[in-house]
Amino acid sequence: MNPIIEKSVTELAAAIADGQISAVEATQAYLDAIEAREPEIAAYNETCGDLAMQQAQAVDAKRQAGQTLGPLAGVPVAVKDNLCTEFGHTTCSSAYLKNFKAPYTATVVAKLQQAGAVILGKTNLDEFAMGSSTENSGFAPTKNPWDTSRVPGGSSGGSAAAVAGRLCAGSLGSDTGGSIRQPAGLCGVVGVKPTYGRVSRYGLVAFGSSLDQIGPLATNVTDAALLTSVIAGHDERDSTSLPNPVGDYLADIDTPIDGLRIGLPREFYTEALGGETREAIAAAIETYKATGAEIVDVSLPHSRIDIDAAGNISSFAVACYYIVCTAECSSNLARFDGVHYGHRTAEKVDDIIELFSRSRDESLGDEVKRRIMLGTYTLSSGYYDAYYNKALKVRRLIADDFTAAFEKCDVLLCPTTPTTAFKFGEKTDNPLEMYLSDIYTISLNLAGLPGISIPAGLSKDNLPIGMQLIGPVLSEKTLFRAGRMFELASGISRLAPPMLKA
Repeated sequence: MNPIIEKSVTELAAAIADGQISAVEATQAYLDAIEAREPEIAAYNETCGDLAMQQAQAVDAKRQAGQTLGPLAGVPVAVKDNLCTEFGHTTCSSAYLKNFKAPYTATVVAKLQQAGAVILGKTNLDEFAMGSSTENSGFAPTKNPWDTSRVPGGSSGGSAAAVAGRLCAGSLGSDTGGSIRQPAGLCGVVGVKPTYGRVSRYGLVAFGSSLDQIGPLATNVTDAALLTSVIAGHDERDSTSLPNPVGDYLADIDTPIDGLRIGLPREFYTEALGGETREAIAAAIETYKATGAEIVDVSLPHSRIDIDAAGNISSFAVACYYIVCTAECSSNLARFDGVHYGHRTAEKVDDIIELFSRSRDESLGDEVKRRIMLGTYTLSSGYYDAYYNKALKVRRLIADDFTAAFEKCDVLLCPTTPTTAFKFGEKTDNPLEMYLSDIYTISLNLAGLPGISIPAGLSKDNLPIGMQLIGPVLSEKTLFRAGRMFELASGISRLAPPMLKA
């Protein structure tokens, strides 16, 4: 493996700024890696080699001229293909948008470019970000670099697999119910879901507008903090963007937090938690104890996870989430009508309703259709109060539970996923079982809280196990320091899949 792509984001940025490595050399190293491993992983929908090289040459020219470089100058990164970019296509991994070119660039992508990052391309996802395995992509499923017979998670599976497989130094994903953290956990990388409103959603193709949040994926906590600091901040083009100052996420990141209080939500530690995952989380708790952290028992009653005698798992949070997100999906995807842009049926139709129906039927996948129908049903006359309004009340209770828990602790610790990465096809015939892959992540989106998934170890099958830290609103700096505490104490950081050592 080229030693350039063994470097972290911070190491690579420093080496380029010092002139030890040129941005062109770094970009070429990643383009070579993509050429070698992308056919096996399928992390990208589209790569932009010529554009990336032009960006790298511009960075080198600025450095040679003695100009000030941005914090990511020359660092090759990738962005999820539901972020609008004036370069390339923005497809959302849907046949509906396979030829769509966005007329503007998302704020987060523009911020990466302003920081000097080199954009390598657009990564694969579950169609319109609806899924937990990237099997719902309208093009091809992305493979997990740790075991290509297994899923990388979703919906940001391409972004996570690209980082894990060293096909980029870092990436951006979007998280509606765990779509950054879940694939990060399954691919052995760090994934951050910031506080709702901390990062601008302008230019993100909306799935669930009150739930969506953009965040980074990287191989370690420090890199994730740097990427978050670049993309965070107020944006007047996003009405939900928070005006609060961002602060310095890298300040004191290597300094352990004295007296850190870690809450363990008792509702998350049930029989639904897989054996090896349970053991890895227990070991992580002991690691934190050794650093002097205080472990506190807390309760999140409305996020509780139940399991019946037959082994069926249920959760208030899951039920609430799949009413709210499908309702918002139904509303947001109404714009895809075969008239304004995107796929339009070539069949002769008699009226506008048939045009809508045929265009959508021909180009949308089963999961997207399922969620549109569920959302339309819950918003329909006679069912709105019974489902949608009731879900909003439960959402409020879930948020209140977190507020009460944080009166006793600084961060919460729990698994990212109940199991390690599952095999392709294992859950596709049972949508409910697939939805439960996000059972530990969705409540954060409902409450608007920040969370970070970091690797906690490997299973006996050499598959990553993810651990999630959750904080109060705008506590990203605390989460980064707490995550870095674990990395320093455990030595678990920058995990490399076996394919990189072959």
